[in-house]
Amino acid sequence: MTAPPSRAPVIETRGLVVRFNGRPVLEGIDLQVRQGEALFLMGPSGCGKTTLLKCIAALLQPDEGQVLFDGRPLEGVAGGPVTDAMRRATGLVFQGSALLSSISLAENVALPLRARLRLPPELVREVVRMKLAQVGLLHAIDLRPAELSGGMRKRAGIARALALDPRVLLLDEPTSGLDPMTADGIDRLVAQLRQDLGVTVVVVSHDLASAERLADRLVILGHGQALVEGTWAEVQASKDEAVRSFLDRRARPATAAAHAAWEGP
Repeated sequence: MTAPPSRAPVIETRGLVVRFNGRPVLEGIDLQVRQGEALFLMGPSGCGKTTLLKCIAALLQPDEGQVLFDGRPLEGVAGGPVTDAMRRATGLVFQGSALLSSISLAENVALPLRARLRLPPELVREVVRMKLAQVGLLHAIDLRPAELSGGMRKRAGIARALALDPRVLLLDEPTSGLDPMTADGIDRLVAQLRQDLGVTVVVVSHDLASAERLADRLVILGHGQALVEGTWAEVQASKDEAVRSFLDRRARPATAAAHAAWEGP
């Protein structure tokens, strides 16, 4: 975990409501993401955390409420000056990495550069090499996604999200489906990127070990609402029954031995 971040919010949600087929998924979510922090959105499956992330990324239009970027409301999925600025300043890592299987890793990472910027081919190649080096995948530059391990695909998704030097990195279940050692490697990478780039990080996760190691703040969602928000210690002190049910199980225990082995970046 890094030093305490600035208190200035880069992203806010105000009264966010989302319904699917009339069923409420999010009910009045008020949230601030502060510049430079790592915020974890957690809770059981179906609690709305990925839906919330999609609203933040302007991939989903809320039924009520608004999302603000640098204090200005997003215009929604259709876009506009603020939404376009947010998208340019934000890198999104999908749970399944969403790499295109028919092209190489280098071409996947180059996609946002070619879509957003007019750069000469040699500069695109240099940026791609730099981003892959940042995530430890320069040796795999010519491989296709099917030739990569699960952990390598996660890293490749992060490299592509970093292509435009974002201020904010949004990650949907970055350690999902990984063995503990590989998941620890992703944790280390995210911590290193925060240290090196000063990027703000929003993580959707079930992984309590990751949250304990990386999060400045956590929000536990349930029943469409934010049940508790705070530091790891503050959330651990919650007596809410739904929060305790979520916290009192660990898929990847952060034991004392595991902490001793995890030396950080």
